[in-house]
Amino acid sequence: MKPTRRHLPQLLGDARRWFEEGLLTAMEAAGATPVSPTQTQLFAVLDEEGTTVSELARRMGVTRQTAHQAVHGLVAAGLLEQAPDPASARRRLIRRTPEGQRAHRQAGAVLDRLEDELAARIGRDAVNALRAALEAPWGRPPAPE
Repeated sequence: MKPTRRHLPQLLGDARRWFEEGLLTAMEAAGATPVSPTQTQLFAVLDEEGTTVSELARRMGVTRQTAHQAVHGLVAAGLLEQAPDPASARRRLIRRTPEGQRAHRQAGAVLDRLEDELAARIGRDAVNALRAALEAPWGRPPAPE
């Protein structure tokens, strides 16, 4: 029986999980506060100056409630804080605490090591080509015919 060809979204999902698993395992081994994959994703899309929960939800492709729950867990863990938005009295910005900034830098170093490990396994040229393809502007998805 011939194996079914997997579509790119499936392959990209597997690749993302490889990085997430490696990141979470390394951070746990280093004694970092345990976080979920959703919380890890939230950390990755957070602006340095802070981001609203609504914007985080949009960037993550999740509901506002899901983003709020992830924020709440990270605030309770001491990695994020809420601050007034200077542009609007009604909005609050979510920002990294000093501990959250330290964890973010540590995670960046882990991701760099994982990328180097991937390059050792599949070749630096393949990793560079993958990065170039993913960083290229794809434009909007095509409209249905």
